[in-house]
Amino acid sequence: MEHRRVVITGIGTVAPGAKNSEEFLELLKEGRSGIKFSAEQEEYGFECQVAGKAESGIDLNDPILKYHEVQLGNDFIQLACTAALEAWKSAGLDIPEPDSEVDYRTGVVIGGITPGTDVIVDKIAPLIKRKKVRRLGSQIVPNVMPSGASAYLSSIFAAGAYSYSLNSACSTGTDSIINGAASIWLGFADRMIVGASEHYSPYNLAGFDSMRLMNKQWNHEPERASRPLSNTAHGFVPGSGAGILILEAHDVAIARGAKIYGEIIGSAVNCGAQRGGGTMTYPNKDGVIRALNTALGYSQLTPSDIDYINGHLSGTVADVLEISNWRDVLKLGPGKFPPINSTKALIGHCLGAAGALEFNAMVLQVENNFVHQALNTEDIHPEIEGMIGREAVPMQRLDKEINIAAKASFGFGDVNSVIIYKKWKENA
Repeated sequence: MEHRRVVITGIGTVAPGAKNSEEFLELLKEGRSGIKFSAEQEEYGFECQVAGKAESGIDLNDPILKYHEVQLGNDFIQLACTAALEAWKSAGLDIPEPDSEVDYRTGVVIGGITPGTDVIVDKIAPLIKRKKVRRLGSQIVPNVMPSGASAYLSSIFAAGAYSYSLNSACSTGTDSIINGAASIWLGFADRMIVGASEHYSPYNLAGFDSMRLMNKQWNHEPERASRPLSNTAHGFVPGSGAGILILEAHDVAIARGAKIYGEIIGSAVNCGAQRGGGTMTYPNKDGVIRALNTALGYSQLTPSDIDYINGHLSGTVADVLEISNWRDVLKLGPGKFPPINSTKALIGHCLGAAGALEFNAMVLQVENNFVHQALNTEDIHPEIEGMIGREAVPMQRLDKEINIAAKASFGFGDVNSVIIYKKWKENA
């Protein structure tokens, strides 16, 4: 069966240091860090005391949003709604009236890891302990269910194809995009609202801090703390935000004269099943390589076709393995390896939303023909430099034509996801 082509027509972003996609583009161009000192983490005794915190800036007095009661949603929901509204408008679409008919050809898939933690800890648990269950209110369940953001968005946009959430650890955002694309490829929908959201919460981060996975060495210099690919990386820096895309069937987008950013031409997801050296927190090398090869094979590309890679690269010991896997798949060494960077260096590791925000960063870079600075790599890890060369990791913004780009995400549970993306060209 021949699959329908899937294109991107809208993009919405809320990231540390950027309240929309225009600000996010400027942050990427400047190589500017959105990471700051976190008083909350210091107060709670975290070893890591820096974070990238996103603020939605959503207008909760907007009549449409008030009608759909977005003001009652938690931060996870409001971040997702902010980014989705921007994406929908950038796609040139009108927001449906509250009494409009259901659009059974538009669907929603929004991912998130632990969207209701704050509500559980700050409101539900105290009231239950005080035996005041009836005071929880009618909005408590939507604020703790993982599909809360999807439910709000299906209401705002009258999206009736389906509405659900995904949770696959740090692969969540990328998996949500792949799932939405598959729905269009298979004809289940014509248009999908996809992506992920992650709100800032010390409760979500405490476990990572206790595992000593977060960087504690650079609390005095927040902008230098997130150091993917660096020899002095000491763990990831947490981030938050939301990245949302509007995906459409190629024929549908063309028929309405939509602006098209690019096309998803290949993807793959798998799980290393914690065999072959893989664990709950470390990837099975064979599983990663299979995912990369599958995505390339589906897109019918050769390794030399890849112009840019946006890596998962979180500033942990797994960075060296990730570069090794890419080198083994592409079979390209120093002087031939494509530019690679990690958006986490600028905004931190946004957990469930990481893949979605980083995919948005990739779309904006491809659209504007540049690769953002690989911040904090003045001391690139010597093993990485030996495998791909210093020139593959840009110390400054690299202006160049990008036609084909790859995004990879990997997560706890030994899960892997990869997307191959192609810049849009008329009559292509």
